[in-house]
Amino acid sequence: MKYIPLLTIAALFLSACSSNKAQSWLAQQASAKNLKPKVYADVNLTEFKKQYAANPKIWDEAFQFMQNHNLQELAPGKYPIDGDEVFASVTEVVDKPFVETKWESHRKYIDLQYVINGKEKIGEASFENQKVTRPYDAPKDVANYEIDGGKFYTADSTTFYLFFPATTHRPNIKVNDEKVKKLVIKIKVS
Repeated sequence: MKYIPLLTIAALFLSACSSNKAQSWLAQQASAKNLKPKVYADVNLTEFKKQYAANPKIWDEAFQFMQNHNLQELAPGKYPIDGDEVFASVTEVVDKPFVETKWESHRKYIDLQYVINGKEKIGEASFENQKVTRPYDAPKDVANYEIDGGKFYTADSTTFYLFFPATTHRPNIKVNDEKVKKLVIKIKVS
């Protein structure tokens, strides 16, 4: 019989509680009630609530875009939603090996990332123990880093991820050789 350490059980319980709180709160927002993918368990719920409260209109537009379009049928390309406040892009590519991907952060926009078809790995980390490898480029709204550690998720069509300016993320990591169809919605930071 295998024994699971008490700390592991506690961590799983806290993660489930956090996920349940985030999902429960999100389900109370009128525009997200029928949203099929769930928000990922480790979302920064405090920041999510703060950003949503500061500008619910653009968040509602982002969620409505996800619900009102057949994402399976959307062609790769850019999709305006509300000017430079919120917009989307769809890509369909084979992701890259880990060593060819980069940690990144944004200051102007929050990334909502959702894998429509396929699977990819996505990493998330704080700015602790980071080394800037490419300084912030304002026109492109991106900076790159070298980071030891981080937490990695296997993203699929059941879950969407939110990356706020206080965290770095490392998307587009190859899981297998299949094409990954992905939606990224850029939501202006309030």
